[in-house]
Amino acid sequence: MARPARPLLSRDRVVAAALRIIDNEGLAACSLPRLARQFGVRTPSLYHHFTDRAEIMAEVARAIVRETVVPQRDRDCFWTDWFVELGCNFRRTILRHPNAAPVLLEFVPRDVLSRLYDDAAAYLAASGVPSSRHVLILDGLETLTLGAALTQATKPAATREMIFPHTGGAGESALARAVKANEWRSTERLYVEVIRTFLRSASGQTEPETT
Repeated sequence: MARPARPLLSRDRVVAAALRIIDNEGLAACSLPRLARQFGVRTPSLYHHFTDRAEIMAEVARAIVRETVVPQRDRDCFWTDWFVELGCNFRRTILRHPNAAPVLLEFVPRDVLSRLYDDAAAYLAASGVPSSRHVLILDGLETLTLGAALTQATKPAATREMIFPHTGGAGESALARAVKANEWRSTERLYVEVIRTFLRSASGQTEPETT
């Protein structure tokens, strides 16, 4: 029997297949036997490339984070705009893979994020933000973005874009009024305002007014 033109298995191919299975069939479906069947091999073949399923899931988390577009810096924009755009891009990436949200929660790829955060801290310093505020900003942005995206990703698809969908009951009249009065109607617009409010408070700086 002739050998295939390229090996059936590689780390990148296995990770890409795992993410496709998670996206299409759910996280529970992505077992080692299921991955092996995807390539027409036996399960032990996967152990030539990965120690266990956890290592595959950690690589899936890295692949999702690396899918996020890091925005270009515009010298004409205030530094908060870059952080808001970065947060939005990361949030959108997670929401493209809602079934994989728990993987990100368990296997946050610190090695990938640390390099990004080091660059972001240098940008904060160059923007005049005191070093004493950098960790607060970086950790807070990660917490808010992951929390917002994971909370939304785990909602049923029918209500994923709704803000407090279960309102209107007799005991929730105050919340129902608050939702009606809310001016940020989409979940992304609300997220952006949350992040801007946080950045203003955490940095102690005020964004310049636009004319």
